[in-house]
Amino acid sequence: MSKYKKVIFVCTGNTCRSPMAEAIFRRMNNAGEIEVYSRGLVVLFPEPLNPKAEIVLKKHDLELNNHVAKGLEPSDIDENTLILTMTAAHKKKVTELFPEADAVFTIKEFAGEMGDVIDPYGGSLLDYEDCYNELGRLVKKTIYKLSEGI
Repeated sequence: MSKYKKVIFVCTGNTCRSPMAEAIFRRMNNAGEIEVYSRGLVVLFPEPLNPKAEIVLKKHDLELNNHVAKGLEPSDIDENTLILTMTAAHKKKVTELFPEADAVFTIKEFAGEMGDVIDPYGGSLLDYEDCYNELGRLVKKTIYKLSEGI
């Protein structure tokens, strides 16, 4: 069993990558022992899920009903929270803004890989599908690692 009780996926605006990761995690986390959320670092107003991200999620029989972009807040974080960012720049920003967060990694770093998850924003449906597939692989690795008690 994982030492983390909550996982928060973080991207820029909380309309594409982090909500897709949240939806994938919800599907794969059958035991449901870990709460999962997604947040953004630059959320100026409560935007809905990006339409292309929504299409890709629906194609995979996933949905985030009534998703509204939310910014990461100190109240989201406690000692049992794992924060997984999409890029190294996001990780740096989270650690600067939230020094109380002691478990902050890029999702690739946590999964044992290098690099960033590329933002599909403004790209084609295929770009969103590629992002979804990458997140699916990374979330699966994350769940395996969490199930090992990490």
